[in-house]
Amino acid sequence: MIESMLIQASSFADDIDFVINLIAVIVGFWFLVAEGVFFWFLFRYRKARSPKAQYITGEEKHQTKWISYPHFAVILCDIVIVVGAIMVWVHVKQDLPPADAEVRIIGQQWAWTFVHEGPDGKLGTEDDIQTADELHVQAGKTYHYYLEATDVLHSFSVPVFRLKQDAIPGRIITGWFEPTKTGEFDLQCAEMCGIGHGVMRARIHIETAEQHAAWMQSRSNDAIALAPKTR
Repeated sequence: MIESMLIQASSFADDIDFVINLIAVIVGFWFLVAEGVFFWFLFRYRKARSPKAQYITGEEKHQTKWISYPHFAVILCDIVIVVGAIMVWVHVKQDLPPADAEVRIIGQQWAWTFVHEGPDGKLGTEDDIQTADELHVQAGKTYHYYLEATDVLHSFSVPVFRLKQDAIPGRIITGWFEPTKTGEFDLQCAEMCGIGHGVMRARIHIETAEQHAAWMQSRSNDAIALAPKTR
């Protein structure tokens, strides 16, 4: 799982990592500042120095500035985070680039079903290829996915894509991804969906054009071999 979080295998994974790292840096900076001030106070006003307590109303300008200035600085940092997050959200969730291919993703207790385009390159036709717990995609292609759930709430999660989208019963949710790195990676349900939630795992196979064509051909041959023979 840790390895999956280090690998970036989609076109927008770097954008999402940027927002996460931006939050970590800004929040980490203010954490260190706050802890530094805290421990300095502990040292500066320790009992051994016998400090005398003072009654401070906090109404004078030279006193309020130590609250106001950090407050304004934190608000400015919040604005930077919000702007960065909105830009990435619009790119990943709102803008839908033209599709090179499509796939249906169906979550149910407790497995994933994937419906791929067949050799005709169209989804929803007789030559569609259906798999269980195995999603096969081609690197460099932009995919539109149509996500649905047949029973309860599931969540389609591909860590190497930095993609997580809830699957809601009664709805078909459209999204997209563009794989950029070939290999075999984890795909999981990230929503507690019942007693078998922990075993609802699958694999995503990101293939070259040649590998994907070979896989598609093999599945087409299997379908022909299993088809009932007529006399």
